[in-house]
Amino acid sequence: MKLLILGAVALVLLAMDSLTTWLDPVTSRISQASLPLQWLTNLPDRIGEWGDEALMLRVQLEEENSFLRQELLVYKGQLQRMAAISAENTRLRNLLNATEMLSDKVLVAELIGVSTDPLNHSIVINRGTADGAYVGQPVLDEKGLMGQVIEVREHNSKVLLVTDDVHALPVQVIRNGVRAIAEGTGDFRRLSLRYVSPTVDIKEDDILVSSGLGGRFPSGYPVGTVIGVSRDPGQPFMTVDVEPAANIERSRHLLLVFSEIKDFPAGADQSGLNFGVASDDSGAEPEQSAQETLAPSSEPETVAPEPPAEASAGNGG
Repeated sequence: MKLLILGAVALVLLAMDSLTTWLDPVTSRISQASLPLQWLTNLPDRIGEWGDEALMLRVQLEEENSFLRQELLVYKGQLQRMAAISAENTRLRNLLNATEMLSDKVLVAELIGVSTDPLNHSIVINRGTADGAYVGQPVLDEKGLMGQVIEVREHNSKVLLVTDDVHALPVQVIRNGVRAIAEGTGDFRRLSLRYVSPTVDIKEDDILVSSGLGGRFPSGYPVGTVIGVSRDPGQPFMTVDVEPAANIERSRHLLLVFSEIKDFPAGADQSGLNFGVASDDSGAEPEQSAQETLAPSSEPETVAPEPPAEASAGNGG
């Protein structure tokens, strides 16, 4: 009986809800009251979905993190290469800026070999007779004089550095024009001035450039800076130490200078030449020694192969 009554009441309520608006406020309140219950009933499904998403997100993050680490490693390797390229570009830019101050024709060369003998300061460059290189040709870097070519092959040449103990070149002090002979000491970081009288005006921080005497190196190229002057009362000459201007041990890109200066023809009169000895007390012997050292090649026509020079030599003979 109770079931019948409850069923009848339910049918009446359904009819009233579908046919009239009397129960709308009640339905609305009941729906709002049942929202927390609906949320609780859906909570297990939501927790399951959140767990699946979190697990998948972690796997994706780990994969993405691994990929980014590998990509970062690749970029770091490329960055190291770019740093080397940037440094090389800087050196080349400095070398290019150095050519703007030169009135002579120049050719860029690259160092390809270094002597393994610690007593022989020489290098090999990638320019030879095919590029116009010749024995006695001056070699520079972006800072100053490096040396001179002493052997020439078709596609490479050997360069004797200014720090070699058999190399010497005439120099002068920018401050007052005093001339001297700068010779190698076998130390990449030091040159020495030969036959400098104690009365000569030379001091630390004086800048030395090539004087152009001797017909080997053009004038005005930086050679070095005086770093020490020692006067011994018991010696006829001072000891003057010079730091080379060029980066002797570090330079890789160099300049070959095609200068207008040429060697003197064979048989030409050189008796009036002064090869930069600062004092007249040194006599003629240092001049002869400097000339012999400055010209390691015994064939001057190889160093200055132009026809006028050969013709003059022939006329002189």
